Amino acid sequence: MINSSDLKLTAVSTDIKRIGAGALVLGVVKGTDGPVLVASPFSVKVTETLQDSLTALGVTGKADELVRFAANAEMKADILVLVGLGSFEESTLSDEALRRAAGSAARQLTGVNTILFALPAATLSQAAAVAEGITFGAYHFNNHRSTPATKLPLSEAIIATAASADKDLPAALKRAAILGRAVRATRDLVNTAPNVLYPESFAQEVKDTTKGAGLKVTIIDEKKLEKDGYGGLMGVGGGSVRKPRMVKVEYSPAKATKHLALVGKGITFDTGGISIKPAAGMHAMKSDMAGAATVFQTVTAIAALDLPIKVTGWLCLAENMPGGAATRPGDVITMFGGKTVEVLNTDAEGRLVMGDGLAAASLEKPDALIDIATLTGAQMVALGLRTAGIMGDDTLRDAVVTAATRAGEGAWAMPLPEELRATIDSQVADLANIGERMGGMMTAAVFLNEFVGEVDGVKIPWAHMDIAGPAFNESAPFGYTHKNGTGSSVRTLVALAEEMSAAK
Repeated sequence: MINSSDLKLTAVSTDIKRIGAGALVLGVVKGTDGPVLVASPFSVKVTETLQDSLTALGVTGKADELVRFAANAEMKADILVLVGLGSFEESTLSDEALRRAAGSAARQLTGVNTILFALPAATLSQAAAVAEGITFGAYHFNNHRSTPATKLPLSEAIIATAASADKDLPAALKRAAILGRAVRATRDLVNTAPNVLYPESFAQEVKDTTKGAGLKVTIIDEKKLEKDGYGGLMGVGGGSVRKPRMVKVEYSPAKATKHLALVGKGITFDTGGISIKPAAGMHAMKSDMAGAATVFQTVTAIAALDLPIKVTGWLCLAENMPGGAATRPGDVITMFGGKTVEVLNTDAEGRLVMGDGLAAASLEKPDALIDIATLTGAQMVALGLRTAGIMGDDTLRDAVVTAATRAGEGAWAMPLPEELRATIDSQVADLANIGERMGGMMTAAVFLNEFVGEVDGVKIPWAHMDIAGPAFNESAPFGYTHKNGTGSSVRTLVALAEEMSAAK
């Protein structure tokens, strides 16, 4: 299932006259007076000639634009490629603009083995951003085709940067490679067909791919789930012949001083159950396990980075099907920990499996508890397709948003209005699994909050990430983001773990 190959990253100085490659990538910004070539490695004469011809050649500098030219006498690359950086002055280019431009070029230049990137990467931060963009963009998914792909993504990227001698650059390139591998592996899992990736096979993939990675994997099957009272997972998975699993992935270095727990929604396919979804677009519900894939790969990346923080991932895996043993609207289930829930809509299933995961994770008394899920359509209504909604404890919620901003991912802090709690009251159980329709993203978070535990009478710091829109791209590719699985939020969670492990 996880089939993305590794990518070699190296850095060189900006003197690239003797460096050969399949393609040389330069950047163009969309200036106020037309396109502007930036950070040209060529002589003044060649640079001026190329600059003067940009408009006539149809180059605008807009984001995602990619134009190929024949090589000139001053370069050893086979082709010259100009990639748009968007509407920026060179001095105000953000790291994310560079990340997206490098990723866009890596995504679009298939069939080229080695690419030399001569984008404006003067600083360590900019060089790292270019490297990250390359590792996110160089991706393809060919697992289900009968013939191998004819045009593969690049296998080696060379980054020209004025920071090539910086002693911290090798670590930055290693970090970029690790992040890229984690993002691409998350996409592989999300893109895998649901008849191939289901709770049992997902659990086995975790076990198989973590051998030698310094991780401890515990798989809880349906018999133990039933025995231990995981009513959310068993209720949601009851209608499927493919029974649920809880997978615990633990990274516990000896030098750790803090513990971060991550809970991921892993609905490997969501029909809606008895409250069945419309047929149109249901195929995309193979992506409803993106939260679990994100958690799995986040823990893997943190271990590869050797961060001094304990991280425990809880993957809540089930298939929501309308079988004869499926949960019915009106059923009451007993969740892990003992709370009862009246199921009013079986398509509000994610919060049920996540409730089990949050309750189980709370027993270990982590310093911070974060859940991540493709949870509600209301998230997309409120924030669109590229911005995750972040809710929960104010301090941790804001730390997640800050980490997302640093990582270059869209996230927005949302409140948990106290009046929404009353809307999930049930006439027959402790809770109902749906409440107020308006503000449904926040209502779902209010439900999840009920399963966050306490330590010495104080609620464990908790944040909820709703990635329903950002996790799966059904429109055209953009930047380093491909169609279908995106690998959203791996970077955010890794950045948060880095900040937690560095804090005193």
